[in-house]
Amino acid sequence: MQPEDDVTRELPDDLSVPAGADVRRGDKVADATGRGVAAGARGVIAAGRVTGRGMTTAFRAARRAARAEGAGDSGLSRLIELHAFNAAGDAAVAISLAGTIFFADPGGARGPVLLFLGLTMLPFAVVAPLLGPFLDRFSHGRRWAIGFTMAFRAFMCWMMADAVASNSVALYPTALGCLIASKAYGVARAATVPRLLPSDQTLVKANSRISLAGVIGGALSAPLAALAATAGGQWSLRYAFVVFAGATILAILLPAQADATAGEQPVGRRERFHLPNTIVFALRCNVGLRLLSGFLTMFMAFVLTQNPFENWNHDTTWLLGLVIGAAGLGNTIGIGLTSVLRKINPAVVVVVGLIADAIAAVCAALFYGLVACVALGLTIGIAQAMGKLALDATIQRDVPETHRTSAFARSETVLQLSWVIGGFLGVALPSGHPVVGLMLLAALIIGWTVFVLIGRRRDLPAPAGA
Repeated sequence: MQPEDDVTRELPDDLSVPAGADVRRGDKVADATGRGVAAGARGVIAAGRVTGRGMTTAFRAARRAARAEGAGDSGLSRLIELHAFNAAGDAAVAISLAGTIFFADPGGARGPVLLFLGLTMLPFAVVAPLLGPFLDRFSHGRRWAIGFTMAFRAFMCWMMADAVASNSVALYPTALGCLIASKAYGVARAATVPRLLPSDQTLVKANSRISLAGVIGGALSAPLAALAATAGGQWSLRYAFVVFAGATILAILLPAQADATAGEQPVGRRERFHLPNTIVFALRCNVGLRLLSGFLTMFMAFVLTQNPFENWNHDTTWLLGLVIGAAGLGNTIGIGLTSVLRKINPAVVVVVGLIADAIAAVCAALFYGLVACVALGLTIGIAQAMGKLALDATIQRDVPETHRTSAFARSETVLQLSWVIGGFLGVALPSGHPVVGLMLLAALIIGWTVFVLIGRRRDLPAPAGA
């Protein structure tokens, strides 16, 4: 046998492996890999910087918009930002509880839906007679009251997360507590707006800016909550806990002007308060708007899943999304439209909204189809948003501070009851004859419009010398 060195020397040049070649080749591969990792890291860092700059720019733009037209000096911008957080938290809670809505099989879900409609009234059964008068007496510490509603919801969300994770029945009382606190925040926030109103803004415009901030906050929060919910419903609730905890801090940081006491009188325990005629009129108009909204939501949910339009038999989900989504889009358009208009007469807004809804309902009944129903949803959304903002401005303008929160609580209860009645009508009417149902609705809205306008004329003061 030849020595190993001789065998190696006799190998051809292209087959011989010099000593240390494997080490050098490994070093080159490691260097190339390191350079690739470093380049990837630099790319990630650069992308992060760009994203961060974009988010910072968007945040600064939002802050500038919130502080525009004197809102920064008066403190209204703080309330606008707080409402965005409130809507973000509510969106997360709604997404986490979406599985409790019984529309998976509408044809056999009339009983659960009716139960759901009844349960939506429970928070208002507490807010109107109890929390409204209490918040009126607590008006000198309203930012602390608003902060308490945020902190309470944060606690409820944490408890709900544990209940969802363990399938506990504690989910229902904690969800109800969260809803009650949400409604209490709404009336307390609405009663605080006049204290922070800039001198060059109207109440309608201030309310619309706050509502628009809520739409943006909910739209930005919903994808994050949905992403968290992919790991389990409890995680979107824990995300809501973080949002409401941050909102609690923002509520406490509201300007001291929110607790101003100048010129106010204490509320007597037995003191009775009657709504002015202007508010009664605006509230009656909004009752018609809400009734139509509740009817459209429930009636179309059953009709479009059982008797869809032609060529939509296999796309009922998209069909329902188009009609109901048009109402949501209309709501956003109504808020945005109100925010850009300079001078708005609230009384004119509510009347025009009611008449527009009546016309849209008649057209939907006469020309029943996809286009007519989408137009009906869009009109209902716009009219409801503008009508509610006009009602809020009327209450803020015509109700004294000592009763303002109670007035908001009573109006919200009446409006929610109107929505529930409309929903009951939508569930009760036979879904096999949608044209008949829409005709009945059109007749109801026309009759209500006539009643409201006649009542308005009767409530007007008699002319001098009459």
